[in-house]
Amino acid sequence: MAKFGILVHYDFCTGCQTCAVACQQEHDFPVGKCGVKVTEYVYEAEKKPVAIDYLPFFTELCDLCMRRYKNGEEPACVKHCQSFCMQFGKLDELVTDMESKSRSVLFTPR
Repeated sequence: MAKFGILVHYDFCTGCQTCAVACQQEHDFPVGKCGVKVTEYVYEAEKKPVAIDYLPFFTELCDLCMRRYKNGEEPACVKHCQSFCMQFGKLDELVTDMESKSRSVLFTPR
């Protein structure tokens, strides 16, 4: 069986939290629990005085929405991402895509 993951191109993440809301609603998690949390990083940058990056961080609760996958659907976070910065797929395909893009992270569950 192929291993799956989620690739996030965080140059494009706007920090809208839609992925976290979609995950929480999909799994009916209580307040404070979620499979993805968006972290904000504020720092000094080379070309501008202040830069902000948003990075979706997947927690142990993330199961890649495999129930949705079995029904032919994408994970809830990927489907609802407003900036289209998330991709779901087989690891070998995601790694190939990752090589052509900068500032990206790959999540795989255990």
